[in-house]
Amino acid sequence: MRDDLPDGVERREIDGAERLATRGDPVYGEPTDEGWRAWNPARSKLGAMLALGMDTGLEGGETVLYLGAASGTTVSHVADFAGPTYAVEFAARPARDLLEAADSRPRLFPLLKDARKPETYAHVVESGVDALIQDVATRGQAGVALENARFLADDGRLLLAVKARSEDVTRDPEDVFDDVRAELEDEYEVLESRSLETYHADHLGIVARPL
Repeated sequence: MRDDLPDGVERREIDGAERLATRGDPVYGEPTDEGWRAWNPARSKLGAMLALGMDTGLEGGETVLYLGAASGTTVSHVADFAGPTYAVEFAARPARDLLEAADSRPRLFPLLKDARKPETYAHVVESGVDALIQDVATRGQAGVALENARFLADDGRLLLAVKARSEDVTRDPEDVFDDVRAELEDEYEVLESRSLETYHADHLGIVARPL
C-alpha cells in the first residue's frame, strides 16, 4: 500500500487508534488531539481513497475545485492542507454548515451552485486548478466530471468518487463503474480505480488526468 500522503495530512494516534488527521478546527464532532483532527474515511470518500493507499497526486498546497461539498465534512480537511479551495454545493441547508466550516478557514470558498452547471461559477473559479475532487450523488457523474474538466490544469488530477446507486439502483455496480470509466475517456486518462467497499458500499474511487 502506498502511503504518499499530502503535506499537512498525517497518520497520528488519536483516541488510542492510528488515524488520518489534518490540523484545523473540528467540523463534525471528530476526535482531536493537540490541534489535529481525525479524518474518518467512513465519512469521506477522499479520506477512504487516501486510507486505501490510492495515488491521488495530492501534495499539499494545491488549488482545488471540490464538487459536492455538502456540509463540509471532507472539504474542510482538504482546506486544512490545500491552497485555495472552491467548494460547490447545491443544497441550501448543508451550505449553511459549510459556511460555518469556512469561518476559520480563509482558503475555503463556499459556492452555492449546481456542479452540473459550471458556467454559473466560471467567473469565480480560476482556470488551471491542480485538483478537481468530485463527490456528487446524482445521475450522470461522469458527465459532471467532463463538464468541469475546463477548470483543470493540463497536469492536474481528477479525484472522483462514483456512487453506483445514484446512477441506477437496478444495475450491477460493476457495470455502472465500467460505463463511467468509458465515458471519462472522452476527456481523461484513468490512472487508477479502486473499490471503496471497505468504507463505502457500492462506491468506486477514480484518479484520472486530462488528455
